[in-house]
Amino acid sequence: MTDWTETELSALRRAYASGTTRVSYDGKSVDYGSAEDLLARIRTIERAIAGMTKSAPVAGLASFSRGDR
Repeated sequence: MTDWTETELSALRRAYASGTTRVSYDGKSVDYGSAEDLLARIRTIERAIAGMTKSAPVAGLASFSRGDR
């Protein structure tokens, strides 16, 4: 489980789109060293959020009957 939220991700995307490396959200501010650092953070959060929303595979037990026993 991560503490990342859609609010943080949206703020990061807005900052990246505007060309700034300072991001503020929920009363917090973070300065990233470069646009590449900011983009890496965006990608990390996107992967984490996508991983949390994927459903787990379902396993089942197959059975059959020959009908004569």
